[in-house]
Amino acid sequence: MSRDLLTIAPEDTLGEAAEKMAGRSVGAALVMDAGRLVGILTERDLLAAVAGKVQTNEAPVRDWMTEKPLTVPEATSIKRAASIMVTHGFRHLPIVDGERTIGIVSLRDVVRSAVRAYPEYENDAEDDGE
Repeated sequence: MSRDLLTIAPEDTLGEAAEKMAGRSVGAALVMDAGRLVGILTERDLLAAVAGKVQTNEAPVRDWMTEKPLTVPEATSIKRAASIMVTHGFRHLPIVDGERTIGIVSLRDVVRSAVRAYPEYENDAEDDGE
């Protein structure tokens, strides 16, 4: 889980959000309003907007974000988080402590955890230059 969260506002433009996401090399931004999680904007959302020929420097995040994203508490196991992500087709899953958003798990985090669980495969990845 990453606790270094990229947050954006619903009124930010898609272009602003994309710049922030690219600058941080992340595939999702949490959309916060008055400190409350109201949505998530992902690479897929940005791709859909671009494919729809939307003016990203004008279109607000609120029109393209996924509202009220599914969240899980911090005590959720990585196995359970992975199961939720696969079942729903998510690549990112926000982690909450009550009403407070404290982190996000990405598909990359899940894969990293799986590789660490099987150290014999870690060396294979290093040998392949990955």
